[in-house]
Parts: sequence; structure tokens; C-alpha cells
Amino acid sequence: MTFIEFLKQQFIEEGATTRKMLSRVPDDKFDYAPHVKSMNMKRLTTHIADLPGWIHMTFTTDEIDFAQPYESPDIKTNKQLMEFFEKRYNDGLSQLIPENEKQLNKPWTLRNGSTIYSCDPKIDIIRMSLSQQIHHRAQLGVYLRLLDIPIPGSYGPSADENNFG
Repeated sequence: MTFIEFLKQQFIEEGATTRKMLSRVPDDKFDYAPHVKSMNMKRLTTHIADLPGWIHMTFTTDEIDFAQPYESPDIKTNKQLMEFFEKRYNDGLSQLIPENEKQLNKPWTLRNGSTIYSCDPKIDIIRMSLSQQIHHRAQLGVYLRLLDIPIPGSYGPSADENNFG
């Protein structure tokens, strides 16, 4: 199995779980935040929905510069959130092709103007984007739990799915 084949398999599996989690976000809870230091639901879920697209960005650019504007849609409904996720998911999936195997060791830079945060191989950025999706999805699970919204299983059934002995 090539790295691209492995990454594609992981991308598809994590995408299915992310899709289930995002589908649970109610339209009337986008302003919810569990703590003053927490992102609100809208910002968190928009970021989660955007992360699969980082695969596309990693293969089609050599950096991101936070000093430059980063466009994010103004999500107002779950329907819009899911449409944005599907677009970014398909963008990412479109780049997990055999031809891109040769790019995996090329450097990719994360910067803010002249301040360079990291310059790592593209394979590391792809792994990070998958890890970020998982990390923020777990945050979303806490938000949903605090709102008493049933949580779907991720790597097996959740307590809300009544599949325990």
C-alpha cells in the first residue's frame, strides 16, 4: 500500500465520522459556546468542515500565510454547513491520487508574514489536517453532549446508540 492509498483510506473513514457529527448540529445553536474561551459552534463547525480541504491546499500550494485573508463562508444553517463540508471533502479527496505520491516529501510552510511557524513535508501537513479534524470533532462532541444532543459513534457505538451489553 502506498502512502497515498493509506491516506485516502484514512480520509474516507474520518470523513464519514465527521459527516455524522456535523449532521447533528442544530440551526439554532450556532452561537453556543460552552465557555468564554471556547469557539462558538459556528466557528468550530465551519473549521471542522473546512479541514478536509487542507489536503487540496497542501497539494496545490507550498504554504499558507495567515497574514493574507483566508475566506470562510458565513454558515447559518446545518444545510449550508453540510454543503460546505461536502465541497471541502471532495476538494481534498480529488488530490489523493497516485500522481501526488511524489509530492509527499516536498516542503510546505505555515507562516504569518515573516514569522515561520513550521516548514514540514506535505505528508506531515496531511497527517496534521486529519488529526485536527479528529481533535476538533471531539470538541464538537462535548458541545453536543452539553446540549443533550445524541452523539453518533466514532470508532464504535456511542453511549447514545444503546448498543452496550
